[in-house]
Amino acid sequence: MEGVQSRDLLAAEPEEVSGEVVGYGRGSASTPSEAGNPEEQRAALLAAGCTRVFVDSSSGKGGAARPEFDACLAALAPGDVLVVVRLDRLTRSLPQLVGLVSELRTRGVGFRSLHEGLDTTTPGGRLVFHVFAALAEFLRELLVEGTRDGLAAARARGQRLGRPPALSPDQVAQARAMLARPENSVASIARLLGVSRSTLYKHVPELGGRQVVPPGPDDAHPGQEN
Repeated sequence: MEGVQSRDLLAAEPEEVSGEVVGYGRGSASTPSEAGNPEEQRAALLAAGCTRVFVDSSSGKGGAARPEFDACLAALAPGDVLVVVRLDRLTRSLPQLVGLVSELRTRGVGFRSLHEGLDTTTPGGRLVFHVFAALAEFLRELLVEGTRDGLAAARARGQRLGRPPALSPDQVAQARAMLARPENSVASIARLLGVSRSTLYKHVPELGGRQVVPPGPDDAHPGQEN
């Protein structure tokens, strides 16, 4: 949750609820309870005092569109409060949750989750959310540190990092053997190995004295370039 400052999360925004209480729900095929059933979420949000409710019937898994979610965010105005049945109905990760609620607070919009009892319009709720934000930052730093340590350990083991070469050592040796025969052209060897002529020149340095022919139609091997 990079860029979110503590004062933004602890500030009293909105200072008082002066607008609408707006509910949002999201369906879930894997949760056949109130938390996942769109209509039961709608009923719970209305019972909690929401005057407007937006509900996406699909879960939004895999980056699927959530039109009601987008409409809900667009409808919120300063002084409004966004309410969800559970935190996982709003986002799928802690960093996403912190980022979204922090954005709402900069717009003067409060946030409330019924199941967890979280309410950023109260001092206690803002303090709890501040802890969430600190935890999200801690987890992000652990991930970065773990990735850095993993890369260092791989390098220490002599492991090659990044994209593998287009030609393996065996293929390079095979190319050199074929080039020793005058009837084999650079283009024909490149086609046989499934690479372009420019790739072949790159991996066989002794070809440097020959004229490099710009890649032509016979070099079109999708996904096999360096």
